[in-house]
Amino acid sequence: MKIIVMVFALIITATVHAQTQSDTMAIQAILQEEVFSWNKGDAQTYSRHFAEDGTFTNIMGMFYTGHKNFLERHEQIFKGVFNKTTIDQKVVSLQFLGPDAAIVETLTWVSGFSKTSSLPGIKLDEKGRLYTRLLQVMVKEPEGWKITAYHNVDLKPGIPVPEAK
Repeated sequence: MKIIVMVFALIITATVHAQTQSDTMAIQAILQEEVFSWNKGDAQTYSRHFAEDGTFTNIMGMFYTGHKNFLERHEQIFKGVFNKTTIDQKVVSLQFLGPDAAIVETLTWVSGFSKTSSLPGIKLDEKGRLYTRLLQVMVKEPEGWKITAYHNVDLKPGIPVPEAK
């Protein structure tokens, strides 16, 4: 009986680990796609994994609901102050809350702002970069992982931020 229990425990552990590894890779692929599509100014691809009923808070504190609003807002910013900017993103934390939910926090570095760009209330560093912390809650749906909450805040001057690698 002891051997059966140990084998069963190993099977469960291996199954959970495999799922987590696969899910981790799927989430990392979404994060890489975010960087790639942001750097191309491609709002359509950037919003591809955003849930139909997801919520979104931007660095200005503005709140939106729904995929359509997320897409439209990014179309606007890619034509405006964030036009031709590039982003780098580093995972700070990836935590699974169960097999169907994860919280992902990243540090982001946005650079390439034009000299005439203006972000009211937002400070750029001495190299003209914007630092943010982006928290995304993701839920696994039949078609894959979807972002159900997206909360982005700018880091204030004086807050230590590691350099992007």
